[in-house]
Amino acid sequence: MDMFNKKILAVVIASTLGLTACTSDDKKEEVSAVQVDLRILETSDLHTNIMDYDYYKTKYDPTIGLARTASLIKQQGAEVSNFVLVDNGDLLQGSPMGDFVADNFKRDNTIGGTHPAYKAMNTLGYSVGNIGNHEFNYGLDFLSEALSGANFPYINANVLCEADCWEGKAKGDNLFTPYIIEEKAVIDSNGDQQIVKIGYIGFVPPQILLWDKQNLSGKVSVMGIVEAAEKFIPMMKAEGADVIVAIPHSGVGTPSNPTDVNDENATYALSLVKGIDAITFGHSHSVFPSATFEGLENADLEKGTINGVAAVMPGRWGDNLGIVDLKLEMKNGAWVVIDRTAKASPIYDKNADVPELVSADNGIRDAVALEHQGTLDYVDQPIGRASADMYSFLTLVQDDPSVQIVSDAQIAKVEANLTDELKDIPVLSAAAPFKAGGRHSTAADADSYVQVPAGDLTYKNAADLYLYPNTLVAVKVTGAEIQDWLECSANQFNQVDPNVTIPQYLINWDTHRTYNFDVIDGVTYKIDVTQPTKFDGDCKVVNATANRIVGLTYTDENNNVFTDADLAKKEFIIATNNYRAFGGKFAGTGSDFVIMELPDSNREALAQYITDETEAHSEVDPSADNNWDFVTINTTTELDIRFETQNSELADQFVTENQVRPLTKRTDLTDEFGFAIYNIDLTTPVK
Repeated sequence: MDMFNKKILAVVIASTLGLTACTSDDKKEEVSAVQVDLRILETSDLHTNIMDYDYYKTKYDPTIGLARTASLIKQQGAEVSNFVLVDNGDLLQGSPMGDFVADNFKRDNTIGGTHPAYKAMNTLGYSVGNIGNHEFNYGLDFLSEALSGANFPYINANVLCEADCWEGKAKGDNLFTPYIIEEKAVIDSNGDQQIVKIGYIGFVPPQILLWDKQNLSGKVSVMGIVEAAEKFIPMMKAEGADVIVAIPHSGVGTPSNPTDVNDENATYALSLVKGIDAITFGHSHSVFPSATFEGLENADLEKGTINGVAAVMPGRWGDNLGIVDLKLEMKNGAWVVIDRTAKASPIYDKNADVPELVSADNGIRDAVALEHQGTLDYVDQPIGRASADMYSFLTLVQDDPSVQIVSDAQIAKVEANLTDELKDIPVLSAAAPFKAGGRHSTAADADSYVQVPAGDLTYKNAADLYLYPNTLVAVKVTGAEIQDWLECSANQFNQVDPNVTIPQYLINWDTHRTYNFDVIDGVTYKIDVTQPTKFDGDCKVVNATANRIVGLTYTDENNNVFTDADLAKKEFIIATNNYRAFGGKFAGTGSDFVIMELPDSNREALAQYITDETEAHSEVDPSADNNWDFVTINTTTELDIRFETQNSELADQFVTENQVRPLTKRTDLTDEFGFAIYNIDLTTPVK
């Protein structure tokens, strides 16, 4: 072999091995490493917000919707040579458009064509979709037909067929394809085409068996998220996956117990599983990386990593796009990730000179134009009249009409369906505010309040009052269990020190979601926020001897009053929803306590109650009965207790006209997320 050919051979070998070639002249020549930049884009928790439209307010909304996110997808994709697009579920439920499609299915037993979510998404070139927990809300038949309209594959690794699930599936089979490996043609740093094998694997919280028991019981079983990852990821590597992207429909979770097989929020634990290169997650509607997660162990919020793994969570309703950038290099014949970053990019920034960061994609709007009009007609169906406004601006600091009317409807429906052996047991109701701001999350939540004015009501008002498609379920409990149920609910509040003058914020946004702030109607009680909380946000005991719930009392129709020991042993029926009843989180919940499962959704029961009351009394009265309040704080210290609510003229007027305790708006203070800040006086007794 002549000297020239020897030099060529040395260069080829060195290039393959990622080494520096040496010629016979001992002159080193740097060999350019082959690299590929790969961008992964993620949508998650769209909740059928396909249009950039608020069906409750009947106007376009630039802060939400795939129609806006699509423009950002196209911008971010155009910036790079190589990108893929994934969706992380909770797609088919959550907006009136989702309700409209599901209602058609319930009536006709068919969607009647391609689901509008897929009419839109099929225009964008998704590589894969993952199943979210809300995909099961309308049953497996609905889900099967809906997924048939997607022009891209679906994955899920931890849901297994138990029996009678889908045709062709046997007991123990994965209900969905657990993972796929896409052979992606990419352009490398030299401008040449390469093939990168991208593996995608998806997961859903095991709690779907509780949340959708009526749809899934006896049909499927669920593995733990980490358990499934540890089973399948080695298989993916063995089948040649160069890059593995985990798509868990699961929140961050905590470093304290990363191996809990039943963990709902397992992303942190997944980041410790060997072989995962990127995690595009969702479920909890937060944004990662963001300041919300400051202090998270081994998280780099600048780079967007958890335990060194690129990770992103893009909010909800299309308000952000998840972006992961991986730099790959060919080493020893294999692609290796040598650098990684992740970020969430918003579609709207109220603090920017031009808040609308993207315009709507007309292709998406056109794709769902028919369903958009159908949804408008659907939500405009009249259902009755209300005698008073139903706004949730004060729902976290006093009894509230937007929760009261839900409780009234739930009690009426359950009482009408009691069997003879249950008729002598008093019926109560547990209901929580679903739209009460949300300072722990994104800026758009500052506008997320129920806003249903007095007067004529339509179905969109019922959907505003009851956001989720839960079904009505009742549990039988004792008064002692009600006490602990309420003790966990009272974790919604921070502990107030009655002896300091420094500002103290009342609402615990960090560890307690407002949809877990249950108000139990039919009993009276007070909450002593100067005491520590007995339970944390997961209803796990943190202070066994603490008691925030004071004066819990039940008065029957004969004015017999039950308190203390008499109340503790007395039996009650509580009307609630399937999510709460089967969740087993709160005292008195779980399958063993369930005594009634109705096919009606809570929203349907609410709409029917409004209609029945209107027919009987010309209108429904949603006025709060003020069955709960705070314990008045006895102190000589001038306290500065604050809470946040919507900053608007409508909210100002409602607060002025409906406050139970003295409330003062702080015009001298501003909130970074757009909330108004109020002082609440807990030292003056309520008359």
